[in-house]
Amino acid sequence: MAEVLMFAAARQIAGEAARDIPGSTVRGVLDSAVERYGAPFADVLAVSRIWINGRSLGRTEDSPCSDIDEIAVLPPISGG
Repeated sequence: MAEVLMFAAARQIAGEAARDIPGSTVRGVLDSAVERYGAPFADVLAVSRIWINGRSLGRTEDSPCSDIDEIAVLPPISGG
C-alpha cells in the first residue's frame, strides 16, 4: 500500500489528509482511491497533478509503486 497524500479539494472530498491505499501501480492506487472516495474524487483527479516521492509524475500513471512510496494528489489552487 502506498500512502496517498491529499491536498485542497482532494482532502475536502476524502475527509482526510492521508491514507494507505492498495495498488502495485500509481494508476491502481488512484483507482482504489476513487472506489473509496467516489465520483467527486475522480473529478478532482482529472484536473490534479500527481507526484510520487516528491517528483512530478506527469501522466505516466502506470509507474510501479510500493509500500514505501508517497503519492500526492495536488489539485489546482485558486485564489485572489
